[in-house]
Amino acid sequence: MQQLRLFFIALQFFTRLPIPRWVGFQPDWLHHASRYFPLVGLVVGAIAAAVYWACALVLPPAVAVLLSTAATIYATGAFHEDGFADACDGLGGGMTRERALEIMKDSRIGAYGAIGTIVLLALKCAALAHLSPLACVAALCVGHPLSRLMAASLIWRMDYARAEGKAKPMAQQMTGGEFAIAVACCLPPLLAAGLLGWSSWTALGAGIAAMAAITLWFARKLRQRLGGYTGDCLGAVQQLAEAAFYLCALARWS
Repeated sequence: MQQLRLFFIALQFFTRLPIPRWVGFQPDWLHHASRYFPLVGLVVGAIAAAVYWACALVLPPAVAVLLSTAATIYATGAFHEDGFADACDGLGGGMTRERALEIMKDSRIGAYGAIGTIVLLALKCAALAHLSPLACVAALCVGHPLSRLMAASLIWRMDYARAEGKAKPMAQQMTGGEFAIAVACCLPPLLAAGLLGWSSWTALGAGIAAMAAITLWFARKLRQRLGGYTGDCLGAVQQLAEAAFYLCALARWS
């Protein structure tokens, strides 16, 4: 029951989806909810896949992908996209660590954030629109949880860069056991996509490798520029890893 509570706490934190009243809330639960980031991603990916599949029955693939993306943005409140935009502004416009953190804390969006978000969304939608319907469903169901696992890996291996912040309660050091639970949450959609033939094992392996590579690259940049990560950086890693997975799926499928 406690594990179910932690999942619902993570779901409430990262989405707009309602949770049962009996779950309740205690501040220390946030410290351990990060283990279920990928499971939240699986829920979001399932919403994306369902909307895409329903729309693709009567609409062109590109339109179905756009509506699917809109559904995920609505479900999450653009949580990760906002983090990506703030990270672009901070890392692009801040010459010092202090200035970069200050910019990222500003709720206003700048040129780096606006351009980066537009390009990233266009890239993801274009990649998904060129996949076959089953390959697109597989990419959505696998890409969302795996990209959130990449974000969780920053919590597991890096320090939080701010003294305070909205992600601070969830940014306590993640144990190896908690990260193992996060990995386990990614296995069901991954195995289903491969065993059902919706995606080749080669494509899945290449996608995971690309996600890991871009996460390592971004983590190195964060360590150099900020000395750690922030909540916005977690959103940025999720978005970058998700896009990398879709591109690998498209390259292999093509």
